[in-house]
Amino acid sequence: MNRNLAIGADIGGSHITSAAIDLTTGLILKETITEQAVNNQASAGTIIGLWASTLSSTLSRVPAGSVRGIGFAMPGPFDYVKGICYIKGVAKYENLYGFNISDAIASSLDVSDNFLIRFMNDASSFAVGEAWAGSAKDYSRSLSITLGTGFGSAFIENKIPIVDGPLVPKIGCVYHLPYRDGIADDYFSTRGLLGRYKKLTGKDLSGVKELAALAGTDTVVNELFRDFGDNLGTFLAPWLKGFDAEILVIGGNISHAYNLFGSHFENSLREQNCNSEVALSRLKEDAALIGSAYLLDDDFWKAVQHALPLM
Repeated sequence: MNRNLAIGADIGGSHITSAAIDLTTGLILKETITEQAVNNQASAGTIIGLWASTLSSTLSRVPAGSVRGIGFAMPGPFDYVKGICYIKGVAKYENLYGFNISDAIASSLDVSDNFLIRFMNDASSFAVGEAWAGSAKDYSRSLSITLGTGFGSAFIENKIPIVDGPLVPKIGCVYHLPYRDGIADDYFSTRGLLGRYKKLTGKDLSGVKELAALAGTDTVVNELFRDFGDNLGTFLAPWLKGFDAEILVIGGNISHAYNLFGSHFENSLREQNCNSEVALSRLKEDAALIGSAYLLDDDFWKAVQHALPLM
């Protein structure tokens, strides 16, 4: 049988989603999508067991022998070469610290020795998915960002993450770069937006969706999003220009409020003489699934291996 399928697994802070992807077309087999909520404070055994049951459900919906392996889109810190979790100090998945996820999943699924399990950073997986089958697929150089709980990013050249060299920041992403009195992740994230709203109004909100819903009646919200767009453009423009990115792809929960900050953001880019095209993610939540599954493409795997230790 032609082993033309790969399983993509997107590990979020409170969920796992898995699906089979056709490696010849980049398309998700919709009938194989499985998603489960995860208590990220649970024991390692509980988390691994739930991940394995989700993956097993997806595998049960495709012909036996048609799958090359599983690609995981994983948050860090993580050893993407050996499959070992080093998440600590971020109040999620800390009980997995030091666990070899690759061995644990292989054992739980009872797969054969030639069944491959590979890992890549979740932001890189999102960007690779967009470059392979999404908004950046017709471009050779792109920067993809996710604006949400954190500020994810990855620079891509010919579908490969660029994680070192003079054209990109250290480790090939921008969240850790100094910004104002902290780092970029403190500002260009849900935490940053809601924190600034509370500082100005004294009110706690549940998320960006609730914040955006107030835009019609609350001038503070409109000013916050205007400021967000202006500053995001100022921050990203030098990196987009330096990398010669043809397109910037934007995803994440905050992108759903693009109508509130997009024009300010794009004007800010132009003021910085940045001519990169801007597009919202075409694949949205599917991007990381597709990008992680691409780890099972032989040519991509050969090309990306050097980048994995630096993610």
